[in-house]
Amino acid sequence: MNTWRALRGFPLAIRLLLVNQLGVNTGFYLLVPYLALHLSDDLGLSAAVVGIVLGVRNLSQQGLFLIGGSASDRLGARGVIIAGCALRTIGFGLFALGDGLPVLLAASVLSGLAGALFNPAVRAYLALEAGERKAEAFALFNVFATTGALIGPLLGSALLLVDFRTSALTAAGIFAVLTLAQALVLPARKVAPSGNTVVADWREAVANRGFMAFALAMVGLFTMENQLYLLLPDGARRATGWDGAAGIVFLVGTLTNLALQLRVTRALNRRGSRARWISAGLALMGLSFVPPMAVTLYDGAAGGLTDAALRAVPVLAGALLLYLGVMIAQPFVMELIPDFGRPELTGTYFGLFYVVSGIAAAVGNTAIGWAMDAGAHAGPPWLPWACCLTIGLASAGGVAWLHRRHVLPAPPAPVPATA
Repeated sequence: MNTWRALRGFPLAIRLLLVNQLGVNTGFYLLVPYLALHLSDDLGLSAAVVGIVLGVRNLSQQGLFLIGGSASDRLGARGVIIAGCALRTIGFGLFALGDGLPVLLAASVLSGLAGALFNPAVRAYLALEAGERKAEAFALFNVFATTGALIGPLLGSALLLVDFRTSALTAAGIFAVLTLAQALVLPARKVAPSGNTVVADWREAVANRGFMAFALAMVGLFTMENQLYLLLPDGARRATGWDGAAGIVFLVGTLTNLALQLRVTRALNRRGSRARWISAGLALMGLSFVPPMAVTLYDGAAGGLTDAALRAVPVLAGALLLYLGVMIAQPFVMELIPDFGRPELTGTYFGLFYVVSGIAAAVGNTAIGWAMDAGAHAGPPWLPWACCLTIGLASAGGVAWLHRRHVLPAPPAPVPATA
């Protein structure tokens, strides 16, 4: 109920963007988690070709975030959001209708470019529209995004009982509805010119050493958050011997997010600085990998239902702590990013942030994947969990150090009331 009351307290534009993010994540996770299976099993493509198709989609998104952010600043976030949703409609439609490699690559490029456009644009629009309530707006944004990330795979599993084409067309239909909704309802914001060329804007953002240091410190946030889809589900399956245990991890996290996200952000917003809570959230995310690590110290498969349930408890506790750490840190991270630069470059800063942190997180995820392979074959089984713990504490320490050096921007002073 608190979530719905808070939602009604925001302008129509923000309410629409929150619902839009619910639809974006629902449509995305409805299709993408099952795409590799479709390409290999249904179309008979080799593992190398599947990797190319998926890699092109990821590269098209991660590599073009900066362009999407700059387009948001110069052309207006509304038009960029609409264009992104429309491109993803076409991209997902091509996945449904095409089976040749050129069509699949075109679908990957379009769906990746779509994310590069609307991801920074939505966040820039939300940050500018929310004003002093940015942290609360991004907390709600996190709630709607997490809910969509749960609904999407569940709906995708049900639609795959028909076939992949039905699933892909449904995802494309969701984005078509979102495109129409943004075009009809989302108000246009006045674009404030930056006064420089696009390249000059990029140079200004890159030359902001405090911002670049902060973006690099956030490697822990994205690397550890990605383990909700990699390491923790794998740990739940190994601990219990049941493939469905991965779904419980997502369910626990989503219910926790719905119940606590807004309350946590509101409570912390009144106590202490943003940097303090970002650092605390990152530290908690790192420590969340300690309980699952304990399961790896116990050899042998789960022996019966009771044993499996007991071994699932530390993994679920770790997932709960990880979600809580994300709830603490993420809204304040999103609130802090625009304060590093001029309001005219809000989209550019969001775009650059996702490029830098995305590349750093890709390196971190590669290291975690290597540790998982090493732990499964020759090395200690606790190795990937220890790597996540180290990354989390290092990121938390990095943010705390930046705060002590007064590198991070302070919140704007409140405007005194006038008669």
